Amino acid sequence: MSTTANPSSAVKSVETGLIKGLGLYDATTIVMGSMIGSGIFIVSAEIGREVGSPGLLLLAWVISGLMTVIGALTYGELAAMMPHAGGQYVYLRQAFGPLCGFLYGWTLFLVIQTGTMAAVAVAFGKFMGVFFPWISAGHILASLGSVSVGGHQVALTFSSQQLIAILCLMGLAFLNILGLRTGAWVQNIFTTLKVAALLAVIVVGFSWTGGHSLSAATPRSFWEGARWDLATLTVISVALVGPLFSSDAWNNVTFTGAEVVNPKRNLPLALFLGTLTICALYLACNFAYLHVLSFDALRSAPEDRVATAAAQLVLGSKGAAVMAAAIIISTFGCINGLTLAGARVYYAMAKDGLFFPSVARVHAKYHSPAISLLVQGVWASLLTLTGTYNELLNYVIFAVVLFYILTIAGLFWLRRTLPEAPRPYRALGYPLVPGLYIVFALFVEWALLVHKATQSAAGLCIVALGIPVFYLWRRRRGSGSGRL
Repeated sequence: MSTTANPSSAVKSVETGLIKGLGLYDATTIVMGSMIGSGIFIVSAEIGREVGSPGLLLLAWVISGLMTVIGALTYGELAAMMPHAGGQYVYLRQAFGPLCGFLYGWTLFLVIQTGTMAAVAVAFGKFMGVFFPWISAGHILASLGSVSVGGHQVALTFSSQQLIAILCLMGLAFLNILGLRTGAWVQNIFTTLKVAALLAVIVVGFSWTGGHSLSAATPRSFWEGARWDLATLTVISVALVGPLFSSDAWNNVTFTGAEVVNPKRNLPLALFLGTLTICALYLACNFAYLHVLSFDALRSAPEDRVATAAAQLVLGSKGAAVMAAAIIISTFGCINGLTLAGARVYYAMAKDGLFFPSVARVHAKYHSPAISLLVQGVWASLLTLTGTYNELLNYVIFAVVLFYILTIAGLFWLRRTLPEAPRPYRALGYPLVPGLYIVFALFVEWALLVHKATQSAAGLCIVALGIPVFYLWRRRRGSGSGRL
């Protein structure tokens, strides 16, 4: 059986007018490509400083990997049951009503998806500057005044780095307008390249004979600071922010459910294969980092660029350029995956009367949600100008995990309220495995509330702002279908 859909055999979805053109390989590369951004090359330094030992660093990656794969296995049931445009938005709407679905879509558009796109696009521009010095955050092309954010004045500037970020965002928006197969083709190529880059990091790291091999570490140094009590578990939970967000966006493939060929098989399988592969690669990368670098060197890597520090130690002066090239490839592919998938959520919201009606239009020739792609690209571009996208992402960490909890809780609710609904795939280990995810995710939420109370509260405020907006849309545009 072919795993990639043949464009000539692609058929139009009766439900949406979109094209069913994504095969198993395409769906899997969306999962993998959306997950791999710049985080795996950077966040281990911050995690190391938070947990204080190599063993706890690796344990944080193991736990985040398990949570990600369990989440994907659970989402597989919902994806196969409801293979519609919008994915997670649809699951939440179906389980808990249109308000819950809207709040997810609202937060996704306002910050989660577009903020991630903005941050990754600026990282793309930043590493392009390694090869083209003209591209720099310090190279200001124009000053656009200032705005007040949380009582602080934020200067709006337009640098050459932001220009490249915006060109990347809008360029990929227009490219994806040219059709599903065009976006999938780009995704397939760049996902293959960046998986190869991760494998190269792992192979080079483990093959280097001058490294600080973990086998030489004493049990005391390896597990330093690990008391195996509530305090240590809390520290690990807070530290999970980095690996969880480095592994995030795996759910994006569900947004394209209406365009996947044989979704009842391919969506659950793509979720499992994609998350398992990337989480295993991430863990192996961190073993490689610790083989090349001492733990102190990892924690104190300049600008947290752990992968670059390891590459420079192994490859010398060429290391920085090699890693910059790898991150450019990685970030470009990540933005494409986020662009392709995210637009389907706002499209689905518009079809329900909960977003601008024009966003529900499908391009007559290319059968892509063209207006949705453009609106998403423009908003992400505007976020690059504020310079506050990273701060906004920190604010919504709590909300993102909350929506994961709600979606998996929705699985339990739908098993009860719709027991006869077709379920071509059933969540592995139900109810124990999905239940364990909810329990641990709730503990992570508690840890974030205790240790990052301001950011968590701000994130909830961003979500809550969507409540009056929802009722405004309902009054102006009608109630929409609300349910499938």
